[in-house]
Amino acid sequence: MSRKLSWLLLVLVAALAWIAPALLPDPAAQDLSASLQAPSASYWLGTDALGRNVAARLAAATQISLSLALLSALLAASLGAGLGLLAAWRHGWTERLLLALADAVLALPGLLWVLLLSALAPGRTWPLYLGLVLTAWVEFFRTTRASAATLLAGPQVQSSQLLGFGRIYIVQQHVWPALRGTLLALTALAVCNAVLAVSALGFVGIGLRPPAAELGLLMTEALPYYADAPWMLAPPVLLLLATVLALQTLGEKHGLGA
Repeated sequence: MSRKLSWLLLVLVAALAWIAPALLPDPAAQDLSASLQAPSASYWLGTDALGRNVAARLAAATQISLSLALLSALLAASLGAGLGLLAAWRHGWTERLLLALADAVLALPGLLWVLLLSALAPGRTWPLYLGLVLTAWVEFFRTTRASAATLLAGPQVQSSQLLGFGRIYIVQQHVWPALRGTLLALTALAVCNAVLAVSALGFVGIGLRPPAAELGLLMTEALPYYADAPWMLAPPVLLLLATVLALQTLGEKHGLGA
């Protein structure tokens, strides 16, 4: 998939998430007399078993899934990059402690952390945020630490320090320009992984709970009616596929470069 097509898909997904909900009816509104209606002028993507508008629920689900993924990825990027820079700058026991913490987090698979934390408060969003951030920050930390350690020992940074420039200037002028492309690519991959994780948890009934609209939940709700109403299952599956492919393309090496 080309970069232009990836950006186009993400723009369309973003429009569905943050513009379409204002134009569509209430995603939770039920009309049992219109149960399992096929796509039509009144219902663009048909209705589900409770007569709810599938298009409206898809838009609401996209908004929830992307909001969770984006916020968790940004928090993980900020936390991981900040701690990585701290470890590269301070060295000593600070670096050893942070490395041990990162290794401890990696001792368990990322999705297992999310499952464990989600079990503390089923159906709530804060365990999802915490679990997703906990599993994603390590990659940012390791990448930033390794790259920043080399940069901080370089002649440009040494010259800036001799001239009396502070750490903020050094980060802005030397560290951030060198790490920007890599961190943006990692953020795209973190969003991709978070979208998949949230959908997987919703699909198995551990993430958000009904009547919330979420991509994994939409798939679960559609499965019993697949033979009679395939239009219920196709939209969330295709939307998830397009979003993941676009984010993976942008997250490849140099995918977000200038």
